[in-house]
Amino acid sequence: MKEIKASMAGTVLNVLVSEGENVSTGQAVLTLESMKMEIPIETTEEGEVGTVNVNVGDFVNEGDVLVVMK
Repeated sequence: MKEIKASMAGTVLNVLVSEGENVSTGQAVLTLESMKMEIPIETTEEGEVGTVNVNVGDFVNEGDVLVVMK
């Protein structure tokens, strides 16, 4: 299983995928807001979303697991 982790600390602004959804390489799975900037978090490979570990409004730290791919 592949984990998609936060590249920096921030607040989850949007969750763009749901569990069971198929995603493509480079597709944004969610958006973080940090220092008034919107940072898209993208997949590095195609696959199926297994678990989304965050909700809109959650604060995450750098390295936190946001999404687990199957």
